[in-house]
Amino acid sequence: MKVIIVGGGKVGTYLGSLLLSGGHDVTVIEEREAEVQRLRSELPERSVLLGSGSDPEVLETAGVRSANVVAAVTGADETNLVVTNLARFEFRVPRVIARVNNPKNAWMFTPEMGVDVALNQADLIARLVAEEMSLGDMMTLLKLRKGQFSVVEEKVHPRSTVAGKALHEVQFPDKSVLIAIIRKGDLLVPRGELVLQQADEIIALVHAAQVGDLAALLGAQRS
Repeated sequence: MKVIIVGGGKVGTYLGSLLLSGGHDVTVIEEREAEVQRLRSELPERSVLLGSGSDPEVLETAGVRSANVVAAVTGADETNLVVTNLARFEFRVPRVIARVNNPKNAWMFTPEMGVDVALNQADLIARLVAEEMSLGDMMTLLKLRKGQFSVVEEKVHPRSTVAGKALHEVQFPDKSVLIAIIRKGDLLVPRGELVLQQADEIIALVHAAQVGDLAALLGAQRS
């Protein structure tokens, strides 16, 4: 996959390294000469291009017409929007991703501005911190659809109301699906007649709005 990253700061550098290690064809565009020197010491020189990612000619030089993805991750929202607009509407790049630096600007990062996925870093971090504060021992394994759904893992607490009940007797949140149950190292298929035991590890797909409900159901019953 050919990926163009506009912005060679910490985010762009780390993203570039990650994609290169995965075998992708990556070009990082950075307009600050000092940053370009640093980038060339951390990434293959062929993967670093000096110039402005909001300049169509620079994007052409980076090979934007054959790119599968353009990721605009500079520290300036206005620059990221110009890049996404060019990538989508001038060069017809199939997938366009943008970093949102100021949460107040998130409303502008829409498909009408050429953005397929907007990553609002402040919002993501705040939600992750809030989630970790509220979910106790529940572990988030994977987030899907921009965080709208999560694959989570939680153990059945000894004082949970579900311990000792068959699955068909338990009213799980309506926007959740059990994927698997791990019991003493064995993988069990979650069928209706299966009786939950304490310390069973529940793997589930759940809507973000109901993660807390699932955690409460599997956790200790409040006295």
